[in-house]
Amino acid sequence: MKKLISTIQDIWKIEELRNKIILTLGLMVVYRLAAQVPLPGIDPTQLSGIASKTQDGLLGLLNAFTGGAFARASVMALGIMPYISASIVVQLMGIAVPYLQKLQKEGESGRKKINQITRWLTIAILLIQAPAYIVSLPTLGIPESAFLLGHGPLFYFSSILLLTTGTVFAMWLGEKITDKGIGNGISLLIMIGIIARFPASFAQEFTSKITQSNGGLIMILIEIVIWFIVIFLSIMLVTAVRKIQVQYARRTVAGNIQDVAGSGARQYIPLKLNSSGVMPIIFAQALMFVPGLLASSENSTLKSFGVAFTDMFGFWYNLLFGVLIIIFSYFYTAITIPTNKMADDLKRGGGFVPGIRPGKDTADFLDTILSRITLPGSIFLAMLAILPAIFVKMGVQPGWAMFYGGTSLLIMVGVAIDTLQQINAHLLNRHYDGLMKAGSKRKVQY
Repeated sequence: MKKLISTIQDIWKIEELRNKIILTLGLMVVYRLAAQVPLPGIDPTQLSGIASKTQDGLLGLLNAFTGGAFARASVMALGIMPYISASIVVQLMGIAVPYLQKLQKEGESGRKKINQITRWLTIAILLIQAPAYIVSLPTLGIPESAFLLGHGPLFYFSSILLLTTGTVFAMWLGEKITDKGIGNGISLLIMIGIIARFPASFAQEFTSKITQSNGGLIMILIEIVIWFIVIFLSIMLVTAVRKIQVQYARRTVAGNIQDVAGSGARQYIPLKLNSSGVMPIIFAQALMFVPGLLASSENSTLKSFGVAFTDMFGFWYNLLFGVLIIIFSYFYTAITIPTNKMADDLKRGGGFVPGIRPGKDTADFLDTILSRITLPGSIFLAMLAILPAIFVKMGVQPGWAMFYGGTSLLIMVGVAIDTLQQINAHLLNRHYDGLMKAGSKRKVQY
C-alpha cells in the first residue's frame, strides 16, 4: 500500500504527466456529459422501450460502447463506433489497395494521410448510419408520443446533423487525448462508456440476490471472486507472448566485436498469443444477426433454424459464436501480422533466427509458429466470449454477466494495461519507480 501511495505521489510530482492525466480526465467527463443530452424533439422520459431492446446482441454491444447513449437517443448515440468501423475498413483495404500500401511505408506523413482518409470515411458511414438510426427509432420501442416534433424534414435533418456532429466531436476528443493526454484516446472513450454501465449492472445484480433470496451476500461475494479470476485470465490472454529468439551478425570495429543492431537491440521477436485482440468477437457478433433473420422466414424449416439462433444465451447461438470467433481469429491474424515483412526487416537488420535461414524460410517459420499459438489463443478467446451466456444460465443478471467476458471485459483489460504502460514509461523516463514493476529510484548525474 505504501508503494502505491508513493507511486501516486511520484506521478503528481511530474508536472507534464500530471497535466496529461488531468486533461484526459477532463475530456472524458465532457464526453460523458455530452452522452446525456437527448436529440431535440424526443421526450427522454419515454425511452424505456428502446432500453429493453438494447440489453443484448449487437444492439447491446453498441449501447455498451456508447455508455448507454444509444438507448437514450442521445446526440452521442452512435458514439465512436463509426470511426472504429472506418478504421477497420481502411486497415483491411490497406492489404489490397496499392495507394494505401504506399502510404503505410511513408512514415509519419503517410500516417497523417491515412488518418485523413479515415475521417472522411467516418463521415460517409455516418451519412448512412445516422438516417438508419433515426428511421429505426419507432421499431426499437419509442412510441409516437415521444416524438414532440413529429417525423418532419426538420426533425430528420437536425437529428442527422447532430448525430454526425456528435461522432465527429467524440473523434476529436479521442485524438486530443491521444495527442495531448495520456494516449489511447479512442480506446479510453470506449472503455469509459463500458465502465459507465458497471454501477447500474452491479446494483441490479445485488438487488436481485438480496430481494429474491438467490444466495444473498455470500453469492455476491462468490461472484466478485470469480470476476477477479476471469479478469486475471483475461490479463494473461492479453499479455501472453511467444518469444522467438533472434541473433545478430557481429562485426569488428576498432578491435571490438559489436552487434550490427547495437547493444540495445531486442534479442527476440514477440508473437502474441492473441494477436487479433477483440476484433474476432466484433466480427462474429455482427454475423450472428444473419441466422436470426431466418426466424422471420415463411419457410418452416428455415424459421425453426433461425429461432434457435435468436437467443444469445442459448446453446446453438454460442456454439456458432465460438466457432466464428476461432475462424476470425485466424483470418484477422493472417491479414494483420505480416510475417514476410518481419522476416525481411530482420534480414536487413542483420538478424536471424538460430537454425533458420534468413528470408523465406524465416517467414515460413514465423507463420507456422503464429498458426500454432493462434489455436489455443482463439479457443481461450472464444471461451471468454461465451462466459456471459454461461453465467446467465447460472442465474446472473444479463447486464452484470456481460462484465464476465466478451468484448467489454477484454477492452477494459487491454486499455487499462496500455494506459498503465504509458504512465509507467513516463515514470521510468523521469527516473521514478514504475507502476508495472517494482524497483528503486535511479540517481542520474548530469
